[in-house]
This record gives sequence, C-alpha cells and structure tokens, in this order.
Amino acid sequence: MRDGRTTAPPSGAGSRTAEGTEGAAAGQQEAAERRHPRGGRRGMCGFDPRGSRDPAVPVVSPAGDRGKGERGSFGQSSSRLAAPRDTADLHQELCLYTLGNLIVESESVRRQLLPQGIVPALASCIQSPHLTVLEALGYALSQLLQAKEAPKKIIPSVLSTPLPQHMLRLLQPGPKLNPGVAVEFAWCLHYIICSQVNNALLITHGAVSTLGLLLLYLAGAVQRSEDAGLELLLCPVLRCLSNLLTEAAGGQVQLRDERVVVSLFIILQFLLQKQPSLLPEGLWLLNNLTANSPGFCTSLLSLDLIEPLLQLLPVSNVVSVLVLTVLCNVAEKGPAYCWRLWPGPLLPSLLDMLAFSDTEVVGQSLELLQLLFLYRPEAVQAFLQQSGLQALKRHEEEAQLQDRVHALQQTALHR
Repeated sequence: MRDGRTTAPPSGAGSRTAEGTEGAAAGQQEAAERRHPRGGRRGMCGFDPRGSRDPAVPVVSPAGDRGKGERGSFGQSSSRLAAPRDTADLHQELCLYTLGNLIVESESVRRQLLPQGIVPALASCIQSPHLTVLEALGYALSQLLQAKEAPKKIIPSVLSTPLPQHMLRLLQPGPKLNPGVAVEFAWCLHYIICSQVNNALLITHGAVSTLGLLLLYLAGAVQRSEDAGLELLLCPVLRCLSNLLTEAAGGQVQLRDERVVVSLFIILQFLLQKQPSLLPEGLWLLNNLTANSPGFCTSLLSLDLIEPLLQLLPVSNVVSVLVLTVLCNVAEKGPAYCWRLWPGPLLPSLLDMLAFSDTEVVGQSLELLQLLFLYRPEAVQAFLQQSGLQALKRHEEEAQLQDRVHALQQTALHR
C-alpha cells in the first residue's frame, strides 16, 4: 500500500526584528513572518529520505513512493526588542526577551546558559499569571528550540520538565485563548515535534486531541471573521498536527472525521482568499489525514468536497501536486471510492493537468489516471474520446515520465 503521508524540510529564514510586545496585529504578523521557514513535515517513521530537493518547495515522491520525505534542519532564529511597560512583571518580561536575544547571538552563548540552568528557569516561568510574561517566555523558548544543537542538547531537557503540558494547556481553545501567547507556544511545539526526540510523549499528553480541537476552533473563528489575530496560529497548528498524525495510531484522533474535514476546508477557503501561500500547509494535513484512512476519504466523498478540491488545482504547481496526491489517496482505496470519483469533473481536470510542463504535476496526474483506469475501466473510453492519447504524446520524450506514459498508453489501448 502506498503511504501518502509526506514531508517537506525547512528553508532558512533571515534575521528580523519585531517591534514591541503589545500583541498588536502588526507585531503578531511580524512574529509570524519570522517563523515562516518551512518546518520538517515527516513521512512515516522508518522511511528514508528520498533524494535532495529545494527546501522551500514541498515535493511529492514519484508514483509508488508517496510519503517518502525528508526532514531538514532548524531555521535560523531572530532577535526581538521589548517595549517597556509600566507593570509589575516588567522585570521578568525584559529578562526573558533579553535571554531570547542572547540565545540568538551564538552557540557559545547558549553553551554558557545551558549549564546555568536556563531550561529549569524557563520552566519556572510557565505558570505566570501575566500574559506579557508568557508571551516573552514563548519567544525566548522558541529561540532556544531552534538552535542547531537543540535536538540533542536542549529538547530532551525541555521534555523532562512540565513545559510541554503547560504549552498544551495554553493552546486549549476557548475564550481564554490569547493569540499572542498561543502563537509563540504553537511554534515552540512545532520545533519540538520536528526534532523527533519523543513525539510519543506529546501524544500521551493529548497533543493530537488538543491541536485537533484547536483546528475546529480556528475554523469557526475565521468563518465568523472574528479571528482577532488567530489566523497566525493556522500555520504552526497545521504543521504540528500533520506531523503528529504520522506517528499517532488510528485511535489517537478523538474527533469525528467530518468535523475535521469540514474545518480543514473552511481553513483552505480562508487561506485561498487571504494567504494562498499557506495553502500547502492545509493540503499537507489533508494528505496525511487521507493517506491510510478510508474514513477521511469517505468524508471527502460524502460531503461533496472533491469539486472544491479540484478548484484549487490552478493555484500553483505545489498546490496541484498536493491536491492530486490527496485524490490518489482516495482512489487507491478501491473501486467503491473510484465509483464516486467518476464520472464528474475529475477526468477533464486531469486532462488539463497533462498540458502542464511541470513533471511532478504530470507524474501525479498519470498515477491518478492509472488508479482510475484500474478501478473504473469505463473511464478509459472517455479518456480516449477526449483526446487523452494526444495529451500523453507531449510527454513521451521526458525521461522522468517515459515509463509511466508508456504504461498508461498500454492500459488505455488494451482495455
């Protein structure tokens, strides 16, 4: 069975300076931009990376090897300046921002801070009642967790403290959720998950269910246009949940399939309108949800979400590949699923994809056509009638596609 769960490594981020700590929308946006380097979305445990690629572009493996991804290194961190506040917690807040900025400076600084007990010191701050202190703590901790030596020297220590449980507590959806604090700790959680040090521990602490409920909450917020900065949580939450789902057993997702799928499509529509560059984040999660779950695939079909999914194809090549991969996840489940995929707009959309020059888009289209022909032989005749063979000829000389083009031609001509 193919495994559609996939990964993309991070790209490095340049240094930025955020202005102030008031939690205003402009500051939150800058914080989000600071952390937009792509995190390591992993394939299933035990699979080796498949080749090298541009770390900024998610790639789906060729036919038969979906899900073999690679995890990249942590992105560079960035310093932040704190704006003074006339509050009782000012001293602690300024200390945390100062520590965060020192952590950014060099590995030698971090080597001095670790033996002096910076991790226990940060853990002691997590129960502060002051939101400004918690946001500053999240900033300092996020800088520490992005260090190149973090997986070996820092994250194990963090996991041995109460920090992970408290981070998940601060990500609980509801009226007490503070966007500034939640954004900081969502990225902290993301860096921990990417390290692969002990994700089973996070799952035991209820990370999957907490993030799943937060996803539903965020979908409701953006649907009501009451996001109030919560949209900045979408990227880290989508990444965290997608990565954890590659390790969580089937019973770990304590949510009904349809609620998750509906929420994800609400978020996809929001991203399409507001931040199309983040569409791959939602599609990576949808890919991981449908990879080995007939239930999630059934939800896509029963909720008539195939056509809205196909409407995302023109956005970009990256989005096209991911949409096609999700559809492959559905089609490979067997005849009953392909029966719901065709007839409909799928075949015309695939013929349009064959006009593309991008080999990954075309390759994923070829795989989906093979699955469709396997389980719905009636689709072959429609393919031939709509000049499908002529569309295939365009790619006969492309080395990466020749074998699959030939195989599909043989299937179409001998059905």
